[in-house]
Amino acid sequence: MKIRFWPTLLILIVVAVTVRLGFWQRDRAHQKEALNAQIAAFENAPAREVGMEPLPLKSIEFHRVEARGEFMPERVVYLDNRPYNDQPGFYVVMPLKLEGGGYVLVNRGWLPRNLADRTGIERYETPKGVVEVKGIARANASQAYELGHGGSAAHERIRQNVDIKSYAAETGLALQPFVIQQTNDTGDRLVRDWPAPTLGVERNYGYMLQWWGMAAAAVAFGLYAARRAAKKGEASDGEAEHHA
Repeated sequence: MKIRFWPTLLILIVVAVTVRLGFWQRDRAHQKEALNAQIAAFENAPAREVGMEPLPLKSIEFHRVEARGEFMPERVVYLDNRPYNDQPGFYVVMPLKLEGGGYVLVNRGWLPRNLADRTGIERYETPKGVVEVKGIARANASQAYELGHGGSAAHERIRQNVDIKSYAAETGLALQPFVIQQTNDTGDRLVRDWPAPTLGVERNYGYMLQWWGMAAAAVAFGLYAARRAAKKGEASDGEAEHHA
């Protein structure tokens, strides 16, 4: 059977690429499974104290943490477009001035939107004096899709997202490189029914199967095309012999 060079090379390239992408998605799934196991272990580990000493995000993310300090309501940021049970609302993000020095951002919880006034903030409480905050260290206060950069022309406290480094530069606060997702109740009327971290392991396995399916389809198409070419060649040879 005569093999055509360029079609065969193209099919081999497609197979090699799709198989490699399938393995890459499988490796991503394994990494996420390992991270899920870490998160589960962190949930049962002792809480880590947050103080003035900077804690690298890589060493603290998803750990249970505790911090003592005073909230700074004058620096509050409301993250817009954060629905809860299909109701529009905000996340209330506020710096905590730590007892021993330094600052950390705290995602205090969810607050429903005032439906009559988009920039109107519903009433909630902020504890005065030193308060103990317990929660989970997260890389950010939640990230939502936005066009351009955060902020609102109508109300500067209302933003789509808040970046820790940018916020630190804006306020001059020496912030820890993570946000505490508060879990303890401080009598503030905020909702803290946080969604569990979703790492999309099932999606990675689905993509893996799709890529490998494409590789199998490319092989099947190549074999089918080669068989058709061979039959066509045999028919041409038979016809030539007949005329001879």
